[in-house]
Amino acid sequence: MGSRGATSSFPRRLPHACAVGELVPPLTGLTGALLALKLRLRRQRLLLRAMRKRRELAPVQDRTAQIAPGDVLCFLCLRNEAQRLPHFLAHHRALGVRHFLAVDNASTDGPARLLADQPDVSLWQTSASYKASRFGMDWLTWLQMRHGHGHWCLTLDADELLVYPHWQTRPLSALTGWLEMQGRDSFGALTLDMYPEGPVSEGRVEPEDDPIRHLAWFDAGNYQVQVQPRMRNLWVQGGARARAFFATDPRRAPTLNKTPLVRWHWRNAYVNSTHALLPPRLNQVYATDGGELTSGVLLHTKFLPGITDRSAEEKARAEHFADASQYAAYYDRLTADPVLHTPASTRYTGWRQLEALGLMSRGGWI
Repeated sequence: MGSRGATSSFPRRLPHACAVGELVPPLTGLTGALLALKLRLRRQRLLLRAMRKRRELAPVQDRTAQIAPGDVLCFLCLRNEAQRLPHFLAHHRALGVRHFLAVDNASTDGPARLLADQPDVSLWQTSASYKASRFGMDWLTWLQMRHGHGHWCLTLDADELLVYPHWQTRPLSALTGWLEMQGRDSFGALTLDMYPEGPVSEGRVEPEDDPIRHLAWFDAGNYQVQVQPRMRNLWVQGGARARAFFATDPRRAPTLNKTPLVRWHWRNAYVNSTHALLPPRLNQVYATDGGELTSGVLLHTKFLPGITDRSAEEKARAEHFADASQYAAYYDRLTADPVLHTPASTRYTGWRQLEALGLMSRGGWI
């Protein structure tokens, strides 16, 4: 992950809602100027990569001419997500997403036909390497450059469901309007691993079902936060995956902080999934003055039935980690059908509960 800042633990507080920026003072003077130059060059290289990688994308259904000024857009890269897509689309349509721009990476379970039939979806396909495209970010960066400029853009995985304060009654346009009034161009969220009460393979969830009815449990605490001094982004780890799969080596646990919602400019670029992006000012989705900024949660639906077979496949494909061999034990544990629920698990009841636990914040949005 690069250089690290000071470490703090917030057992029941979301780092986005905490004043953590003061832990690492910003670089100034000649050092700061040199860092800014390096980051600018890095951003330019990422944009050039995306322009080259566009040749790997083949349009299946391009409806981008329908995109209107002010539309909130959703970008996603997926493979074999037919089980999740119907509810994913319905959930984010209800939030106010007006158009989805999707890249299908050689799926074998039929999502291309499902997506191509949706009137608010534009679809591209590729059989190229997911890892070699920076885990899909090169492809999405090109689509964001081409179609996202000037729009609020939501970049998600198909196993993520965005929730935020008042999400059932206030659309994304209300949230983005509030962010603009605050002078903000980005919005942070914590990835919250949701899991069932029994073994992860048990049960049945239909494509139209809300997966959170099955994945009703989460870890309310045990989150650690650092501020990365180079790009001023947070680095949050912890939760169920850290507890269950990386207890002996917690620094290898998945990164949980994301900045999924951004008012896009064609010169923007995500650096590492949606965990960090350039220019670095977009990473400052946390308060540094003792207050709180509005933040959300990504309900992570990874642990649906079928995860055991899928884990065995992904271990063989070795496309999801830079050094996949280091994560063989992680996939083996998933294949063994674990029970993630413990007596300390918390049952999900809604966004107000997440706010009370410090996992999201209204940040003055009343």
